[in-house]
Amino acid sequence: MSVANHQMIQAWKQVLQLSKVIPGQMVTVLTSQDTHPQTLLTAKIALADLGARVAQVHLEPVNAEKSLSRDPLAYLGTTPLTNNPAAFAALKASDLVLDLMTLLFSAEQQEILASGTKILLAVEPPEVLVRMVPTLEDKKRVESAASLLTGAKHMEVMSEAGTQITFCLGQYPIMKEYGFVDEPGRWDHWPSGFIITWPNEQESNGVIVIDAGDILLPQKGYVTSPIEMIVENGFVTAINGGVDAELLREYIESFEDPDAYALSHIGWGLQSRAKWSTLSLYDKERTIAMDARAYAGNFLFSLGPNNEIGGSRDTPCHLDVPLRACTVRVDGKEVVSKGKVVEISQE
Repeated sequence: MSVANHQMIQAWKQVLQLSKVIPGQMVTVLTSQDTHPQTLLTAKIALADLGARVAQVHLEPVNAEKSLSRDPLAYLGTTPLTNNPAAFAALKASDLVLDLMTLLFSAEQQEILASGTKILLAVEPPEVLVRMVPTLEDKKRVESAASLLTGAKHMEVMSEAGTQITFCLGQYPIMKEYGFVDEPGRWDHWPSGFIITWPNEQESNGVIVIDAGDILLPQKGYVTSPIEMIVENGFVTAINGGVDAELLREYIESFEDPDAYALSHIGWGLQSRAKWSTLSLYDKERTIAMDARAYAGNFLFSLGPNNEIGGSRDTPCHLDVPLRACTVRVDGKEVVSKGKVVEISQE
């Protein structure tokens, strides 16, 4: 259902105020060919109402000849900012960048953040944005989950479908996604609502079973038959199953990059307003499926790059896979029980 402009303006104002936008701040809106026009229009109006100084940098898309999908996360690496010093300088000089294009997993994004500039990604359609406008309660929920991962050494994940895997932790930081950017140098994504970290290099071992009804991204589809992944020393060494497994194997093989099989981020969803079923209601080109990544109780794991947190893998292949009905334990403490988030007691 379409969203009224005034509703989007109010949504933007809430997000921008949570992101501590004040009069006189320099905000640059980064756009490209696929930027939603209503999202852009209402962002500019909300910024003007808040007294921000606004600029727009529009860049043409890249990598179309390399990607197998129109999804902006289907091929990573070079971005429209690569070898564009003028645009790059404008973004670094900003207090806040509203990314309506998708810079994620790029070296340019990391350098912009390191300068103290904040970046907020918002590329879902307006009706998804207004359904999941972030709140302080979202942040509190994510912060509570982060406290469970702080200092943790192991994460174990199991399911009745056959998942049984252990990840060693501690080498990489925790990333808290709650939908707004309230600190210098922070990146976040509206909408979101989950907690993730990265396992130690070469210290993940076990079996992951992607069961019927689980989701593959960027394929944006529900699996129809189980896919078994064998994980040894941090890499997927075998993908077993029927046609779904064959399609997944061919997709990863097309990148011709061993790092495409490496375990990337792991964590769990915390957003009650995100729904597992929503993907069935959308055309694949209308969404990047943040509902699937964020819905409460999913176990989300990823394959591919880890350069966004200082790792060395910058493979262009990136898969996110949210699993249902898993039990997740952190240092023996159950945080998700058969797909339901365990309430965290405040001690």
